[in-house]
Amino acid sequence: MTPKRRRTTMLESFNHAFQGLVHAVRYERNMRIHLALAFLVLIGSVFLNVSWFELIAVVLAITFVFMAELINSAIEAVVDIITDEFDPRAKIAKDLGAAGVLVAAINALVVAYLVFADNLAHFSLELVTLLRRSPTHLTVVALAVVVIAVIALKAGRRRRLSLSGGLPSGHAALAFAGWTAVTFVVGGTPQGLLVSAITFVMALLVAQTRVEAGIHSLLEVGLGGILGVVLTTLIFQLWF
Repeated sequence: MTPKRRRTTMLESFNHAFQGLVHAVRYERNMRIHLALAFLVLIGSVFLNVSWFELIAVVLAITFVFMAELINSAIEAVVDIITDEFDPRAKIAKDLGAAGVLVAAINALVVAYLVFADNLAHFSLELVTLLRRSPTHLTVVALAVVVIAVIALKAGRRRRLSLSGGLPSGHAALAFAGWTAVTFVVGGTPQGLLVSAITFVMALLVAQTRVEAGIHSLLEVGLGGILGVVLTTLIFQLWF
């Protein structure tokens, strides 16, 4: 009698998806290029003070490119499994996948032009110096930059692909990035110290659970927390 296959938990499914993302960044050159461009665009959106609707359009365009590249990589992997010889049908499948990436990239370029062209036309150093940035906008960008940095660092290490473990701890990085952002946002309010302290304790609890569960070491959690704090602080110090 064939034993029943164990059902995959939601955490395991999420872990498998993260493995695929890290694998793509590690082994696919184009994915690394997309990741670097996404980092630059997100930083540029802060530098040029784009609106919320413009930021949403930028994030959707970036996501569209990532999805197209991941699907294209999956198609190429499946085709290579089926045949290692030249086959016109295999070529068509790969060409169609590449075409999907091209369409997504063109869409991203159009969105970038529509969002950034007018801002660049009116750009000046005086505007950058005098303009006070939106703390909500900065928080979203800071968290996105931290996620990109975590994925890049995990992909750069050859030992692990898994979400569970590895250097640095993504959970700790995001938790302490959130604490840093909250501290900057509420720093000038009467309740600022209390809110910052509560958020800090919550970040510590997140880090503690990763260590107690045996998923991360103290070093991995500590470096993840430092990464989140440093990147978020840099973004807020430069533009807030």
